[in-house]
Amino acid sequence: MTTIPRSPASDVLVIGWGLSGLVAATEALRAGRRVTVIDQEARQDLGGQAWWSFGGLFLVDSPEQRRMGIRDSLELASEDWFGNAGFDRPQDAWPRRWAEAYLQFAAGEKRSWLREHGVGFFPVVGWAERGGGGAIGPGNSVPRFHITWGTGPGIVAPFLAAVESAEAEGRATVLGRHRVSELIVHDGLVVGARGDVLARSHRPRGVASSRERVGEFEIRADAVIIASGGIGGNHDLVRASWPERLGTPPQRMLTGVPAYVDGSMQEVARAAGASVINGDRMWHYVEGIENWDPVWPGHGIRILPGPSSLWLDATGARLPVPLFPGFDTLGTLAHLRRIGHDHSWFITSQRVVEKEFALSGSEQNPDLTGRDVGLLLRSRLAKGPTAPVQAFLDRGADFVVEEDLDALLTGMAALAGGDSLDLERVRAEVIARDREVENEFTKDAQIGLLRSMRAYRGDRLIRTAAPHRLQDPSAAPMIAVRLHVLTRKSLGGLHTDLDGRVLDAAGAPIPGLFAAGEASGFGGGGMHGYRALEGTFLGGCLFSGRQAGRAAGR
Repeated sequence: MTTIPRSPASDVLVIGWGLSGLVAATEALRAGRRVTVIDQEARQDLGGQAWWSFGGLFLVDSPEQRRMGIRDSLELASEDWFGNAGFDRPQDAWPRRWAEAYLQFAAGEKRSWLREHGVGFFPVVGWAERGGGGAIGPGNSVPRFHITWGTGPGIVAPFLAAVESAEAEGRATVLGRHRVSELIVHDGLVVGARGDVLARSHRPRGVASSRERVGEFEIRADAVIIASGGIGGNHDLVRASWPERLGTPPQRMLTGVPAYVDGSMQEVARAAGASVINGDRMWHYVEGIENWDPVWPGHGIRILPGPSSLWLDATGARLPVPLFPGFDTLGTLAHLRRIGHDHSWFITSQRVVEKEFALSGSEQNPDLTGRDVGLLLRSRLAKGPTAPVQAFLDRGADFVVEEDLDALLTGMAALAGGDSLDLERVRAEVIARDREVENEFTKDAQIGLLRSMRAYRGDRLIRTAAPHRLQDPSAAPMIAVRLHVLTRKSLGGLHTDLDGRVLDAAGAPIPGLFAAGEASGFGGGGMHGYRALEGTFLGGCLFSGRQAGRAAGR
């Protein structure tokens, strides 16, 4: 292995070129600094996992909300956030301050700042993570999920363009296949990083790459920003961090992020004296399905469900109130993991699927990603599922599509894990649910909520089907979906102050070292606390990247 000389010293070195890293680099460049951006992947992966995202952003009292008749406020959003977060640890002081600052950002300049960068929004505001357990507790009291026009690539684009423009001008250096193994510390000051140059890789975006070393590098800088993401691509780390309160870790999980989201920079930062906090706080989904056309190993896609499907555990028992689709992600995860099976089931109808099923990921939403209004109108408002959803109905390993309940039960039992089902219990749950929906009065909380949700124009228009019997022949075919745990986000991370400065075990800033994005728990080492309100991950990358980039630029 040869040693390959690399770039001269920079003012700012950014490790990781996902959204938070690109935002941090953009802000440091705006301050007139020379910036070097490095990543262990090849250049086709610029934008990181944000590129793959649906592009949802949490905004408070936005024009889009007001046009939809939604009354929101900083006070209501703060009540939701802190009731959701449940901060209860001494080390939550900085995460709490980050949450307060982020809420001010989301209710203030976040939208105008993004608009200045050319980012626009789909006009219908979504209602994600609805809660349903009380005014003080998990969930959003009102719809706040703003979909970026262009999804993940649309939110990445302006910051990527700024970095590439500076690169063309000679003010920025962008180096792929650089894997950091050590931060360089001199007299207590972080002054750069060194590590391995990896062999060139020409595989498509997201596909796992080789770790063959062909050289070494060392880059010096006055400030170093770690923006390397979380641990969701490393199942061993996920299981090692899994908290008892969420039950036992699954034996089998799908992976909702590329393989390079491996947590490798955590130990590198620790070796330089950095404190990592709240590693047991994490965010994984329970509506994962195997991708019939996978990009990375174990690639799973999340169904972004509307609220109508009947949700059963692996034995066929209905999930308790308020664990309905789209209501309480971690509450549902904890409930299912205490039961001990690695999967659960949706039972639904074609009419529900065509109205309510969306899929996470920029590649699963070509209309929104491509900003194609014609395709959007044809796919979202026309009869039938969108083309990506139909592809899963036709090819997905987790889908059973049949004309009646008897055939559906036979198909469910034939899938792996189907032998755990009490088929007569499943039949009884479907029949009882259908009997309740036929009456204008009901004791079924889910049916009552469905009726009330359609009072919101956004739900009635594109998100919530009119309540109907799942066995209604006019709504056929009936559909069952086997659901898996899907790894996604680390809610803890490097402990930082409001400037993104990384703190040591005593709570003091480490000179020259900053962190942003998921590597810092989206700010402070975990600004979400135990739970997230959705639309807050990309927003956390934006805000923490901006804070760290501006501070490092100073």
